[in-house]
Amino acid sequence: MTDTSPPPPEQQASGMLAQMGPPEDSKDTGRVATLIGRFAPWLAAIGRLTRHQVRFTLLLIGAGWGTLRESLRPNSWRRPVIYEFRATLRQVIGGGFLSIVVTATLAGLMVVSQAAYWLGYAGMAQMTGSILVSVLVREIAPILVGIILMGRSGMLSLTEIGMMVLGGEVRGLQARGIDPFLALVMPRTFAFTVGGFTLGMIFAVVSLLMGFVVAHASGAITSSVWTFFFNVLVAMTTWDYLIIPLKFVLVGFFVGLGACISGLTVSSNDTMATIMPRGFARGIMLVLVVNILFMLDF
Repeated sequence: MTDTSPPPPEQQASGMLAQMGPPEDSKDTGRVATLIGRFAPWLAAIGRLTRHQVRFTLLLIGAGWGTLRESLRPNSWRRPVIYEFRATLRQVIGGGFLSIVVTATLAGLMVVSQAAYWLGYAGMAQMTGSILVSVLVREIAPILVGIILMGRSGMLSLTEIGMMVLGGEVRGLQARGIDPFLALVMPRTFAFTVGGFTLGMIFAVVSLLMGFVVAHASGAITSSVWTFFFNVLVAMTTWDYLIIPLKFVLVGFFVGLGACISGLTVSSNDTMATIMPRGFARGIMLVLVVNILFMLDF
């Protein structure tokens, strides 16, 4: 005999849901999940690139603050640290002196002589001092000094520290209780800072002097060398006496710090073919950023 009694209410409800199909909310959730799955690899790639770029900037800010803070502690300047500072300072100034003199001579021949000639030709010889201060000393000199520092000494520190990391010497220092940041980064950064200021002042004096010699020999300038330098100093404002040395100091600081941090953060997959181009590009970027910030603020 066939059972004709109606099914229980639970079975009736499940049958109705099966006929109606899945709810609209679950369909929307499935579409969103599919859409996210398609774009997930692209979003991951953008995130990796962003982290990679921001990582060096954050490392630079943290290392800069750490360098300034640790330098104020007398215990940080022990004998090995002082020796590293002196050795790096001799290399920065001694190794970059000839390059600075040659570059300053060429810059003086091009900028000073041409400015004096054309300003005198236009009847504006009294503006020679202000033009030279604005163009040569304040804008061109820090960039050229930073490039020479990076190419002549920064790359050397970068490769030295990078090879120490790859060779396990930095791990050896840590095993002996020596902080690589205090032993390598801090003294070299301050050596670059002092060297940047010194080489910058040499560049400014040599470029102006050689430009005066050529302009005086060609008849573009008829005054004495003392009058020429006096006009240049008079054309400088109060801010120039602060900004120009500060530019040289900051360029040297960030070039040295960027080179040391780039060398200290190399990975086991890096080689000389990858370390040097990356470090040089970062150094040039830091030199340009420092000059652009001063140009915007002042």
